[in-house]
Amino acid sequence: MVKKVKNRWLIAAAAVGIHISIGSVYSWSVFTNPLREEHNWGLSEISLTFSIAILFLGLSAAFMGHFVERYGPRKSGIIASVCFGAGLLGSGFADQISSIYLLYFFYGALGGIGLGIGYITPVSSLVKWFPDRRGLATGLAIMGFGFASLIASPVIARLIAVIGISNTFYVLGAVYFTIMLFSSLYLSPPPKNWQPQSMNEKSKKKENNSKDLAQLTANEAVKTIRFWALWAMLFINVTCGIAIISVASPMAQDIASLSAASAATMVGIMGLFNGFGRIGWASISDYIGRPNVYTTFFAIQTVAFVLLPNVTNAIFFQLLLYLILTCYGGGFASIPAYIGDLFGTKQLGAIHGYILTAWAAAGLVGPLVVSWIRESTNSYSLTLYIFTGAFVVALAISLLIRINIRNVRNENSQSHVAS
Repeated sequence: MVKKVKNRWLIAAAAVGIHISIGSVYSWSVFTNPLREEHNWGLSEISLTFSIAILFLGLSAAFMGHFVERYGPRKSGIIASVCFGAGLLGSGFADQISSIYLLYFFYGALGGIGLGIGYITPVSSLVKWFPDRRGLATGLAIMGFGFASLIASPVIARLIAVIGISNTFYVLGAVYFTIMLFSSLYLSPPPKNWQPQSMNEKSKKKENNSKDLAQLTANEAVKTIRFWALWAMLFINVTCGIAIISVASPMAQDIASLSAASAATMVGIMGLFNGFGRIGWASISDYIGRPNVYTTFFAIQTVAFVLLPNVTNAIFFQLLLYLILTCYGGGFASIPAYIGDLFGTKQLGAIHGYILTAWAAAGLVGPLVVSWIRESTNSYSLTLYIFTGAFVVALAISLLIRINIRNVRNENSQSHVAS
């Protein structure tokens, strides 16, 4: 009896369900003022909750990658659902008893663990289900993470106004747990040696030869130059992008003389470009290749960052920021497919987890750097020029990694001929 193969587009939809749930973490700022008013906590105390969540996202993604590969996306997805759902429910309790430290534990640590496991859970399976469209598949899921705050923010604000902070956490915990659980239960890797019907023998051969440079374990991958090249490129892209996001509104008012209201509108639109950049650039990478996409990212942003300090035209300034945000989002979405190209799919989830430590590090470094330089110089110009230099370095890395790829491919060809 032939076992029925699951619909890969429903697998992608399940991945989006998980990512659109955990992506609500980007709506944390909606809780800030209500928590300050209710408990008289300081802004930095409340903001620390988000920082802890992102830190645990990176750490859990790194440490649980092997678990995802060993036990599969269903089990890891269920664990992510429990951690994230329990984190939100516990946050409601922390609010009820007015404990900031319990909030750090439930939303920051426990919720952050759910974030990290949930983020990497669907990716490895998606790459295997879509060998013909790796970028599109991972871009779809990670786009969900980018767009989540656009949906969640107004809903959370309304819920807080109607039922209060604690009940909002309880409702979110129940809803997101349900969505993530049912999404996780549908996730599974494809059958062994499965290929979509659209791929004939010729395209299969081309895909295997031209894309999967090697089949490495995570521990083997971290010993290669190209792993650290990917880590460095993601770190620079996220550091500069997240720094811009953290100061976008005051910077636009300072440099391009936007009003506070116009700057706030601009920040909302930036979220759209962040989301569309994820699916757009990841899809483009299927056609022009991941190395070309990353080189394009850094070439665009080198020019954009050097122009930003000198642009006083409000429309042009905003267009540059929107372009930067597409590259920021695209960097996240294209990295899983790039990992598959260079290291294969044997332990893609684990390798992806290791790479995401760059996100955790960048989340700490970027906002700190831009705030410190702004306070020291009373200007954003020096920061933007420093970031321009960082993108020149990233551009060089994106070109140099090609030499390593070419050398490995030549070695593979020689080994194949010899055998």
